[in-house]
Formats: sequence, C-alpha cells, structure tokens
Amino acid sequence: MNTGKLYLIPVPLAEGAEKSSYTFLHHEIIDSIHEYVVENEKTARRFLKSAGLKIPQNQLIIHDYGKHSRGQMDYGEVFANVLKGKDIGLMSEAGCPGVADPGADIVLEAHKRGIQVVPLVGPSSILLALMASGFNGQKFAFHGYLPIDKGDRAKRIKDLESQSAREKITQIFIETPFRNNQLLNELLRICKPSTLLSISSNLTATDECVKTMSVAAWKKNPQELHKIPAIFLLFV
Repeated sequence: MNTGKLYLIPVPLAEGAEKSSYTFLHHEIIDSIHEYVVENEKTARRFLKSAGLKIPQNQLIIHDYGKHSRGQMDYGEVFANVLKGKDIGLMSEAGCPGVADPGADIVLEAHKRGIQVVPLVGPSSILLALMASGFNGQKFAFHGYLPIDKGDRAKRIKDLESQSAREKITQIFIETPFRNNQLLNELLRICKPSTLLSISSNLTATDECVKTMSVAAWKKNPQELHKIPAIFLLFV
C-alpha cells in the first residue's frame, strides 16, 4: 500500500491577507485532507474556515503539537493513517511550517518513516523581509531571538554587525513584539551610524511597513513598534 503525504500548509501572516496567501492548489489540498497536525487548534480551525474548507470540521482529526503537548507527541498515532495511504497536513501559527517553527520536528519524523513531504508555496516573514530590504540575498542568516540579558544582547549585536562587515552577510532576527522598541533603541545605540537597518512590520497586512535606512537616519526618524510583529535586518 502506498503511504500518504505530509503537506506543509502555510498560514497567512495577517488577518485579511487570505487572498494574497492562498493558491488554487491550497484550496484543493485543504478540501482533500481530513487530518492535521497544528500548533494551535483554535487558530487552525479559523484558518481552515477562512480558506473555504468544505469538509465539516467535526469530521477532522486534529493532532495538537502546541508547547504544552509537544513533549508527549505520539508520532506512531500521528502517522498511523498516513502509513495507510491517507494524506495529512501540518500548519503553524502563521507563515511557513518548519521555518522558525517547531513543526520541523514533525517533518523530520515523517522523513524517518519514509513519508513524502510536500511544501506548499506561502508567506514567510523572514524571506519577505529579506526580499524587501535591499540587502544581500545570496548570503544571509536568521538568528531568531537575541539574548534577553542586556550585556549578552549588546555583545551579540556587535558580533553580528562585525560579521556582516567582514562577510557581507545579511543578519536577520526578531523580538517579542512588546519588546520591539527596546531592541530598536539598543540597535541605534550600539551600531555604527553607517550600518544599514531594515525593519519590516505587519507584513502582508493593510498597514504593512518596510523601511531600510542607515542607523543615523533611523535616529532622526524613529518608529513605533510596540506590540507590532516585526523583522529586523542588519547589513554593513
């Protein structure tokens, strides 16, 4: 018997961005799958509804891999129907599964079982920010969250700036939205005036904003980022 496939289904980054995030293939696949692995069941069901799911939601099988359930995942149960020929979908909270997302563990388990993994086209805030920055797109690194400790974070920022200067690499990182302003202030304090800083906020939303300026220019035109999803990029 042929095994089913694991489809990696991207989720829109912002409310109201469904039309710019879906393709016809998304709709076809969503309407053919009855089983999903999700990070948040409530969010996932809302996404499926907005995507035009035709299958009654009470017929769906939902596996929770949220932070409180992740350690107890029974992969044998998750992939039982897939090994019988049924397809399964993987969704994260927003964006592409497996990219800055714990869903990568699910994908790896699928590979171990010889299950075909099919990534679908969709929005990645990391790549969208890189595309819009004007920075080097041939050599870049995503570092996730910087250290919380102020001393460690300051050292990390200096190290990233120095590496970018040496290797012409684009440095990409994020922060918890309610600490965005603090991170921006530290970047402007620590980095050299000529260093370039690009900030993409609320990507794909109606109030999306992408700005690339030198640190010196940012100091003259600071931006309010409190509780706004944002991606930070440095380039020297």
